[in-house]
Amino acid sequence: MTTDAVLFRPDLLAKYSANGPRYTSYPTALQFRDDFDPADYLRAAADPGASTTDLSLYFHIPFCDTVCFYCGCNKVATKNRAHARPYLDQMKREMALQAACFDTHRPVSQLHLGGGTPTFLSHDELSELMAAAREHFTLLADADSEYSIEVDPREASPDTIAHLRQLGFNRLSLGVQDFDPVVQQAINRVQPFDMTASVMQAARDTGYHSIGVDLIYGLPHQTVESFSRTLDTMLELAPDRLSVFAYAHMPQRFKMQRQMDPTALPSTETRLAILQRVVERLTGAGYVYIGMDHFALPTDELARAQAQRTLHRNFQGYSTRAECDLIGFGASSIGKVGDVYAQNAKDLAGYVAAIGAGRLAITRGVRLTTDDRLRRDVITQLMCNLELRFDEFEAAYGIRFANTFEPELERLRAFELDGLVTISPDKLEVRTAGRMLVRNIAIVFDRYLGQQTLERFSRTV
Repeated sequence: MTTDAVLFRPDLLAKYSANGPRYTSYPTALQFRDDFDPADYLRAAADPGASTTDLSLYFHIPFCDTVCFYCGCNKVATKNRAHARPYLDQMKREMALQAACFDTHRPVSQLHLGGGTPTFLSHDELSELMAAAREHFTLLADADSEYSIEVDPREASPDTIAHLRQLGFNRLSLGVQDFDPVVQQAINRVQPFDMTASVMQAARDTGYHSIGVDLIYGLPHQTVESFSRTLDTMLELAPDRLSVFAYAHMPQRFKMQRQMDPTALPSTETRLAILQRVVERLTGAGYVYIGMDHFALPTDELARAQAQRTLHRNFQGYSTRAECDLIGFGASSIGKVGDVYAQNAKDLAGYVAAIGAGRLAITRGVRLTTDDRLRRDVITQLMCNLELRFDEFEAAYGIRFANTFEPELERLRAFELDGLVTISPDKLEVRTAGRMLVRNIAIVFDRYLGQQTLERFSRTV
């Protein structure tokens, strides 16, 4: 195999390793303003030009029965299931408030429940939530929809999986992280193999379209050998897609991470060796490397979308539904409507107070400029389709790409010399060796990074 065809290049990964955004949005959430005017969101929602755009709904369920020490999500740890009822009531009120802002005949082609732990809600409460969604919005039939839910196998029985399927969910994302019992103890997430296997089998038995699994490398006590065993076990289960995230140790931001022994974290060299094993094992087993942390079977819709240049990114990561307007429900959730990003109050009390007063819970956001829109499209094309065809941007924005982005293309010459990209007169292509560093390539087009601290972001590798 030639050097150009090698995906994992440890010399280049070490050279370019840096902190940087994951670009689930551009501008990133660090550019959201506290003085954002919610009227901008309302105007975008009422724009008659959006009537041909599908809707995407995201529901944030913040509650967790126990806390995983590595987690940096917005969550509320409690064993009191009674907290779910008032929160559900507020989300139903929020649905009515949001529905009044939109043409609700627009089809909802994408829907996602995340958390926290969505199955903290009981079967009846989940039924109630989906019934309210159907009351206020136009949900689609199974064949036309991408309705997904994050599931903690410790919180879900086969009956739960069957119930979720009946409610219309057709994609599952399962949290696993690692099968090694020593690692599980260290991160406060004890999850025996049989739990995960049982949930995955139930999903297959009930006809889910796609089953995804999350793993994390860089956790305490992980070694190349131990994580290899996790990978081998996971490959026996054969999920449709895998997300293998690099653990970001930021105890100054996430207090629960202080519960883990920092001396037990694998070294930089070990992390890189684990990542190499991940790439070798998964690609050797036939998974397609989508980008960043994601792998999918060739038959999975993510792989098909990338091959067709229709892959997209939103706040939930890679998506096959491009250009939906996203409505966020619940504390801390983020919506994207037209050229506006809007985030709800992060704290539960603030969210409840706003909805209880009969107003949207938006507390911060940003309205994109023309330059923001252009750079968002550039970064999205790089992250999803691994190339920029200059004529597409020139036709859409009335620019000369080489002139507008002359400084950026000049910065990328060093990347080109290292074999990460190819720059020609009509396009920029990410080469095989550059795919694992696509965040670094995208960073070149981010005009905000000089105005903020990169330490707020995780490492790109």
